[in-house]
Amino acid sequence: MNGQEFDYFSWIILPLLIFLSRLADVTLATMRHIFVSKGFKKVVPFLGFIEVIIWLVAMRQVFSHLDNAACFIAWAAGFATGTYCGMLVEERLALGMQIIRFITDKDCTGLVESFKQHHHGITLVDAQGANGPVKLVFTVVKRVNKKEILELIHQHHPDAFYSIEDVRSSDHGVFTNEQKENYARRMFTEKTK
Repeated sequence: MNGQEFDYFSWIILPLLIFLSRLADVTLATMRHIFVSKGFKKVVPFLGFIEVIIWLVAMRQVFSHLDNAACFIAWAAGFATGTYCGMLVEERLALGMQIIRFITDKDCTGLVESFKQHHHGITLVDAQGANGPVKLVFTVVKRVNKKEILELIHQHHPDAFYSIEDVRSSDHGVFTNEQKENYARRMFTEKTK
């Protein structure tokens, strides 16, 4: 660099710190938005507070180094990576409920029995499809149990059409018994109706 020593802090360490800060605050922001849409009210203000503190620290560093392109790149890369990480974390937590609807033109007796054996609630409705009579099957499940439900559906009706949608709140139903919930999961259980 024309006889000058390379400034490792300005061009490597500072951009890395900005990237990590942005990664953290956008991960929290993504999770906060998802939790707001699901009706979780206990954790949202806490996430927002931490998110803004981290954002302010990172933004101050960027504005203090406007002549450093590496800081801008780190800011943008942290934003993109944080959005992705927030979605991954939320998916891993698997909070909330979902309704699984599927349609089949086959006999559902085996599937209904499997749902009962696994303590899953189910609603079965006779309907008319484009090609004749069908069964509409509805179940509301905790997201942590979604994979188990889909395995049961594929086991009994591998060609059945199904759709999944988030449920903001539900009450009075038959739900799978879960193992002990950990503290983090209990933190999210109070929801607005």
